[in-house]
Formats: sequence, structure tokens, C-alpha cells
Amino acid sequence: MARINLLPWRENLRQERQRNFMVALGATVALVVVLVLIGNHLVNRQIAGQDERNNYLQSEIRQLDRDIQRIEELEETREHMLARKDVIERLQENRSMTVHLFNYLAQTVPEGIRLTSIRQAGEELTILGTTQSETRVSEYMRNIEGAEWLHDPNLRIVEVLGQREQPDQPFRFELRARVASPAAANDEES
Repeated sequence: MARINLLPWRENLRQERQRNFMVALGATVALVVVLVLIGNHLVNRQIAGQDERNNYLQSEIRQLDRDIQRIEELEETREHMLARKDVIERLQENRSMTVHLFNYLAQTVPEGIRLTSIRQAGEELTILGTTQSETRVSEYMRNIEGAEWLHDPNLRIVEVLGQREQPDQPFRFELRARVASPAAANDEES
């Protein structure tokens, strides 16, 4: 007898293939979903790590900015302190200058000259006075050149006064000189 299979084997085979396809499709979709989730997690971890590094760098940059600002403040304070030190050193150098100035003024004034006004602006000394003759002013200038604390005399004015004002000293003069310590004058010359 011949064997006849009455079962719908083709349909069973198709259903089995379809079921295998659906299982494979489900497994593939599940695998893709798992891979996407793993990839997303890895990317998020890298982003979080980079954010941590960025935050660390930002905090270090802020700290360095504070340090730079502090350094600038310290440099400014240092400059102020150096300026103060220079002022104090100059004052210390010039402490006895007034005594020397009056001493040399008294020593350098020749007979026949009367000083009427002395003004000092910085290192410049302006001397006003009257004299019996113009030659006494020249002698006075030579005396100033020989003084240690007075330098560079410069005659500004010599003029004749009226006979009524001062008959014994008919000339008025204005003289300018530089006041400096002998050490400062030597430094400028060299």
C-alpha cells in the first residue's frame, strides 16, 4: 500500500518557519535593544566622566585665577612698599640738607650782598637779593660752584634799582641753583 500523508505538513512547515523567524526576529530586536541600552549607558558614562573632568578643570582654573589675582595684589603692594622705601631713603638722604643748605648759604654770600628771599621747589633754589655791584654777584656764583651742596648756579636777572629805594645797594639780582647732596651730584656727573 502506498503511504499517504494526510497531515498538512506543508502548512506545519510554514508555521514552524514562521515561528522560528519570529523567535529570531524577537531575539534580534531584544539584542538590538540591549545593545542600544549598553551603548547609551557607555556614552552617558563617558559624558559624565568628561563633565567631572571639566568641572575639575574649571575649579582649578578658578583657583589659579584667584592665585593670579592675589599675586597681582602682592605685586601692587610690593610696588607701593618700594615707592615708600624710596621716599624714606630720599628723606633720609636729605634729612640734613636744610642744615647744610643754610650753612653753605652763609658761607658763600660775599660781603656787599644781602639776600632778601630764598625759595626752594624740589631741587631748584631761587635766591633773590640786592648787591653793591655786579661783580659781587659773579663772586657769589663762583662761591656757589665751589660749595658741596649747591650746584649749577644760573643768573636770571641783574637790574638797577632806583637810588631812593636802597642807595647803598643799587642792584637787584635773581639767581637759581640746584640743591643736591655731594653723592647725588657725583652720581649725576658719572
